[in-house]
Amino acid sequence: MRATPPYVPGEQPKAGAQVIKLNTNENPYPPSPRVLDAMGRGLAETLRLYPDPDATALRRRAASVYGVPVDSILVGNGSDELLSLLVRAVVDPGGAVAYPVPTYSLYRTLVDLHEARAVEVPFPGDWRLPPALAEVEASLTFLCNPNAPSGTVVPIAQIAELARRVHGVLVVDEAYVDFAADHALRLLPDYPNVVVLRTLSKSFSLAGLRVGLAFAHPDLIDGLRTVKDSYNVNRLTQLGAEAALGDLPVMERNVERIRATRTVLIAELEQLGFTVPPSEANFVLARRAGRSMAPVAGALAARGILVRHFAVPGLDDALRITVGTDEEIAAFLAALRAVLAGG
Repeated sequence: MRATPPYVPGEQPKAGAQVIKLNTNENPYPPSPRVLDAMGRGLAETLRLYPDPDATALRRRAASVYGVPVDSILVGNGSDELLSLLVRAVVDPGGAVAYPVPTYSLYRTLVDLHEARAVEVPFPGDWRLPPALAEVEASLTFLCNPNAPSGTVVPIAQIAELARRVHGVLVVDEAYVDFAADHALRLLPDYPNVVVLRTLSKSFSLAGLRVGLAFAHPDLIDGLRTVKDSYNVNRLTQLGAEAALGDLPVMERNVERIRATRTVLIAELEQLGFTVPPSEANFVLARRAGRSMAPVAGALAARGILVRHFAVPGLDDALRITVGTDEEIAAFLAALRAVLAGG
């Protein structure tokens, strides 16, 4: 068995625990009622048959929503599965995979499991795209945009320039893009080496269903299809995701509520002396340079409020805070003030 350190997700409280959960970037609002209706009808029908291996109806709905041809779309069991498929399909063992850091730590886990070589290019202090990223001779380059854990974005024009310069496939991981002002899907017609990933976990409030979408040139999609499991997305998930994409106004209203709360949260954190990069995601990164935030995260947890602390170099002085409801954020801020006042 390989000694690769596993990806460590945010803490999941035990069933029945009364906590305010601001540590895993879930949407605090429910999904469209159409999701439950569609899945309920699916439950009433037979589940003895395998699901559609190509998720045809869901891909057609996604094609209509995003303006991308059906043969340029692949559905995954969350975007995490799609990331894994990309490493398997594109990278030879020992090959290079590049990405800027700090970022989504699953990238490193997937590279290590594939026995490939991770080339981690540090972000500068202002979270701008590091120019050296394009110079790496990598088969695969990941760019999380908006980035996790900073919430910052790289402008689309710079992503296009990166696509022109990279040596292999560029994956733009847009898990949080519905909370941002722009997206990379419009690059696909001109850049056949670009893959754009989306998830329904965040903006569509479907983290529990595990639905990811890959958009790319049909040749790249065909390559990913050859390495995916035959029946990777179950019948009920396909029905629920299709229904969610058919009711965009619910998602859009929830996104606007989260954006408004995000603005308030950033302002309050800055008043408390934190530095907060401009976030276009459903979370913020609050830091106090040189001061470990582990005790603060622990004290908040003792008060029933979970936030994410990364005990790694470069992030030990930061907390990542999911944007919850107005009530949840008010409770978090009150608890944070009490913790800080207590030293």
